Amino acid sequence: MWLFKRKGPSGFSYFSTAEEVTEGIDGSGLTAIVTGASSGIGFETARVLALRGVHVVMAVRNVTAGNEVKEAIMKEIPSARVDVVELDLSSLASVKNFASQFQSSGRPLNILINNAGVMAIPFKLSRDNIELQFATNHFGPFLLTNLLLDTMKRTAQETKKEGRIINVSSDAHRFSSVIRFDRINVQEGHNRYMTYSQSKLANILHANELARRLKEEGVVDITANSIHPGAISTNLFRHSSIVNGIISIVGKLMFKSVQQGASTTCYVALHPQVKGISGEYFYDNNIGKTTSMAKDSDLAMRLWDYSTNLVNSKKDGDDDSFP
Repeated sequence: MWLFKRKGPSGFSYFSTAEEVTEGIDGSGLTAIVTGASSGIGFETARVLALRGVHVVMAVRNVTAGNEVKEAIMKEIPSARVDVVELDLSSLASVKNFASQFQSSGRPLNILINNAGVMAIPFKLSRDNIELQFATNHFGPFLLTNLLLDTMKRTAQETKKEGRIINVSSDAHRFSSVIRFDRINVQEGHNRYMTYSQSKLANILHANELARRLKEEGVVDITANSIHPGAISTNLFRHSSIVNGIISIVGKLMFKSVQQGASTTCYVALHPQVKGISGEYFYDNNIGKTTSMAKDSDLAMRLWDYSTNLVNSKKDGDDDSFP
């Protein structure tokens, strides 16, 4: 365990908490969307951003749970600015509706944290006939990011403050050596753990390709990065009773606390050390290393094109497609 205690170049480590890595940072004047903010590290991320003065929009599937979190934050931080808006990332129609509402509100957007996700769930198709893990973990965030990108560009230009996009991935991406494009929505041979690792690989590839495209466009005031929060005892394991049982027993000894787990997200979202850094993978509040597959630019471009074609093919009466 002594290795985890060593501080990296940032001055922070495995054990740093979200409050510690954002101490002294003034986030007033910034607006952030945090998906999956009704529990776990999403809750802590929203709380700490609000503590630092950020106007937080909690994008949650369960509005009742979201409002309970908002009440808890407001009780602790009476000056906090927190909104709760419904968003089901497994539904492309819900993603489009959320983005449309946000754009109609005229709010600025400085920070987008694609935090929500599901892990190792049994095979099931979403209402768009997409495998549910990929729908929630990749295709929903992919569409949301693209629909809100113009708002982020405009905000960055008007406020002269850097926009930051953060994809919460996982070191589980290391277990995936390929994305099986032709098998994503096929039940036969489906392995829920391998599907999860592929979806987390997709999170990194998405951030890397977005960073490349922004650079190609000459957009220097918006960054896109991915992060690994660490192994944390949260309700992500609820779909595996055996794993959940083990986690509940040894979690406090072997895994990060939620406060530690949210630290890398908050570090990349707010810390001035990260200014101008894009297309990187962070863990333990420092730049980390990924697999060679996660750095594969050809695979990233293929995933982007595949994702674009898929989300644009799911018509629901709206004309919210993008090039």
